[in-house]
Amino acid sequence: MKQQNDKQTVQQELKELCNEFRENNQIPMEKYDLYGVKRGLRNPDGTGVLAGLTQISNVHGYLIDDSVRVPDKGVLTYRGIDVYDIVAGCRKADRFGYEEVVWLLLFGKLPTTAQLDKLHSVISYYRELPENFAEDMILKAPSRNIMNKLARSVLALYSYDDNPDDISLENNMRQSFQLISQLPAIMTYAYQVKRRKFDKESMFFHPVNPTQSIAESILDAIRPDRKFTHDEAHLLDLCMMLHAEHSGGNNSTFAVRVLSSTGTDIYSAIAAGIGSLKGPKHGGANHRVMMMMNDLMHHVDDWSSEKQVHDYLVKIVNKEVGDHSGLIYGMGHAVYTLSDPRAVILKREAEKMAPQHKGMEEKFQIFELVEKLAPKVFQEVRGDTKVICANVDFYSGLVYEMLNIPSDLYTPLFAVSRMAGWCAHRIEEIETAKRIMRPAYRSLSKLRPYIPIEER
Repeated sequence: MKQQNDKQTVQQELKELCNEFRENNQIPMEKYDLYGVKRGLRNPDGTGVLAGLTQISNVHGYLIDDSVRVPDKGVLTYRGIDVYDIVAGCRKADRFGYEEVVWLLLFGKLPTTAQLDKLHSVISYYRELPENFAEDMILKAPSRNIMNKLARSVLALYSYDDNPDDISLENNMRQSFQLISQLPAIMTYAYQVKRRKFDKESMFFHPVNPTQSIAESILDAIRPDRKFTHDEAHLLDLCMMLHAEHSGGNNSTFAVRVLSSTGTDIYSAIAAGIGSLKGPKHGGANHRVMMMMNDLMHHVDDWSSEKQVHDYLVKIVNKEVGDHSGLIYGMGHAVYTLSDPRAVILKREAEKMAPQHKGMEEKFQIFELVEKLAPKVFQEVRGDTKVICANVDFYSGLVYEMLNIPSDLYTPLFAVSRMAGWCAHRIEEIETAKRIMRPAYRSLSKLRPYIPIEER
């Protein structure tokens, strides 16, 4: 009883402390305009503040005509090559493409057959986790959220590295290959332990098959019977290719570059990227999309009714239902306007797969309907006339569901895939930028005297 009373007392004290904070820590929004502060590192027209240069990838979503932002078809290129062409080339050859993308992002050109074979060999060599790592770092400390376990495990890898602080190109490259190879295993181990500890279900650990692609190894590890089809593995591989990189301005990659600019170790930098990606305004949005859509489908009687779906979206934007954020997750992007090429590809795959899964055709159709209605709802409710499209998060969760991948792994799979891009940007930051990032904040506080405690 005493412990309960103590807890209630502390909770009340915390509430009072929060009220104290709110009283003394308000910054009026007009101050940001007054001092020309670019909140979110965004210009007034919504474009990003130019903070660096990169050769790794480019994101195109609009044109500038007489200082006016003009919507345009979305284009994503890796090292100058359109992601559509990369996907098409790997599909045509019936080849797993994520490893090819890893080579392209890290080295700047497409690999030859011999180079790709060499890469497969290196990834297979580094795939096994350090001795006792799984037992000491994952089994003994389960996490409800796999993203937090990924971040903690990456930080823990520092202790298993004989040369963790060397930021030379050679050492960064070695560490990058190890992280790209080992994060899938860390993810699947963390998921199994989470199932056992928090979901009260059986956990299982399959031995590593060094001949498998990364996509195959993930499906192998999360399925009790280790069975999956060739098409399923290629679809997951496609998702990983599309999530591998998205220029230096996205929040998680920028976080990796900010930390890398200080000269810190790779594990600290990558852990920051994982923490950023977890956020629901970033990579965590794919999980939020599915939560939002499941809630919508539960409350809308007729999934084909534009009026019913429209009315429920209005409630979402008005913060009356869902998570009360006012966001239609998966809609809109900082750069893309008319289309997000990743969403276009994933939508095409989801439409192709839907008839093969019971109930999925109807579910795909309501996703399409929400994609169609969301811009109209934003315009009606908020007067927002900005051109918006579905982003990669909108259809990725649906594709994962068709692959029978548990929702706990939606955002972690994003992180596993993005490791290639993060490592490429870390190396580029260290090798080319060579200056610590240090933006400015204007202080609004005024000088005042210190008052002795007995006079306050």
